[in-house]
Amino acid sequence: MIIGLDVGGTHTDVVLLTEDGIVREVKVSTDASHLFNTVLEGLEKITQGIHLKDIQRVVLSTTLTTNAIVQHKIPEVGIIVSSGPGIDAAYFKPNKLFYPVAGSIDHRGREIEAIDSDEISAVGRELSQKGIRHVGVIGKFSVRNPVHELQIESLLHDRFEKIFLGHRLSGNLNFPRRIATTYLNTSVYPIHKEFFTAVRDSLKAKGIDLPIRILKADGGNIKFDASIDIPGQTILSGPAASVMGAIAFAPRDKETLVLDIGGTTTDMTVLIDSVPLLAPLGIDLGGYRTLIRSLDVYSTGIGGDSLVRMSGKDIVIGPERLGPAMAFGGPVPTPTDALFIMNKMTNGDREKSVRGIAPIAAALDITVEQAAEKIFSLTCRNILSEAANMVMRLNQKPVYTIHELQEGIHLNPKQILILGGPAPFFAEEMKRQSSYGVQVVPKWSVANAVGAALARTTSEVTLFADTEQCNLLAPGENYTASIQSNFSVQEAIDIAFDLLRNKAVGRGANPEHLDMELLENMQFNMIRGFSTTGKNIRIRAQVKPGLIHGYEKIIQSIQEPSC
Repeated sequence: MIIGLDVGGTHTDVVLLTEDGIVREVKVSTDASHLFNTVLEGLEKITQGIHLKDIQRVVLSTTLTTNAIVQHKIPEVGIIVSSGPGIDAAYFKPNKLFYPVAGSIDHRGREIEAIDSDEISAVGRELSQKGIRHVGVIGKFSVRNPVHELQIESLLHDRFEKIFLGHRLSGNLNFPRRIATTYLNTSVYPIHKEFFTAVRDSLKAKGIDLPIRILKADGGNIKFDASIDIPGQTILSGPAASVMGAIAFAPRDKETLVLDIGGTTTDMTVLIDSVPLLAPLGIDLGGYRTLIRSLDVYSTGIGGDSLVRMSGKDIVIGPERLGPAMAFGGPVPTPTDALFIMNKMTNGDREKSVRGIAPIAAALDITVEQAAEKIFSLTCRNILSEAANMVMRLNQKPVYTIHELQEGIHLNPKQILILGGPAPFFAEEMKRQSSYGVQVVPKWSVANAVGAALARTTSEVTLFADTEQCNLLAPGENYTASIQSNFSVQEAIDIAFDLLRNKAVGRGANPEHLDMELLENMQFNMIRGFSTTGKNIRIRAQVKPGLIHGYEKIIQSIQEPSC
């Protein structure tokens, strides 16, 4: 048995799967201030009458970090950058507490300028006095030599709860994205830690002692314990779950638009022949462009619980979410309240929805029922508009799937797959508003949890070799070795795959079903005078995202007629 658990901003969905399909599904309200109770309630309901020893694994996904970034609710952290000569690092400043400091490593990993210990200590004191507990440290070329990041960590480790080092978060070169990557990992850490602690304590209280996994942004999973050191990987975890929950039901020969309509956001992507797109460089979210490997998913701040308000004579939807719908005791009107007034939903207090939307109706000089229809119609129209803009942006750049570059392709999806709690209502309205063929994913209300449960474990490794300096480095794996001057590209590839295999299995992958591939194979000669003095080699390899081996029977068992 497998448990899939998706913690959203509004609801937490839990499914229990066997090879024969879904045994049980439950939905509980998410209480962000008491996540322990939320997770425990979901686990207690899903395991009622079940022998815990029969549960083989638990896979989680969450939108908590995504929602915090989209709503600009991430806590303040300190960022220390050692860049050396060149473009001023301040151009890439992601937050207020940003400190460029002395020290420089060149692109070959050689020290050009040492760090200033007194300067680092002064920065540490200032951040401590401001009450900062979490710090990110980035050296421009630390992936070639992390010595400065390590020295800064050594000087500051007694002052702060957690210090994130850029070279441990990504082995890729791209200084602006490396700054943003480290910043987001640092800033979402307390949010993820709270979630991590709540889940761990809930499982312990329930007596479940299993290796727990969490879905990453690239649609794969890792052991939950490992996620505490790479919390940025949980950004877009929830949206990735929606993609994994939809791919098994997407047409095999079409481009399909996937919409996951949640309480806080709508997450969207395009599938090509049921294969997800990949953001080749990394997540772009909330204005931050990172190196966090991700499925190409776009999140917009429009959902069932988005704040509905008037701006002049115009209705505005989102991006803020101030709580659940008024029908469920929330403080402000939402699109979900519009559904209650339209008698689409009936499991809450319709009169509270009426009281919430009445001022909007009065401002528009129409009935409450007419206002509800306008609100819901606008919500659907805005989501479709955001989807069209996403497709346009995708067509302005090279399109990658998780398998390969799709050269020359022009995306033009004609089919929409919708999932999320209110999916049938949105499908009906979007079908009316657009020329798309619109379908609802089977088990739409818990499809994210199904996607999380069935995702395979993924990993990526980046390896550098310098045959002139005779060194080999995989910074994300804390791996270094000496090599001979005649070290070959094939040797580098072999070592990269060995590292990848060990990393994936260590994170929980099935060693019998590792689908590994080479992502990047680059080399260039180093010339001094008129002679070649060595080679610089760069290798990237991955375990492909996808569904676990043997999932087909599970998917077949839950196929249902669509709306």
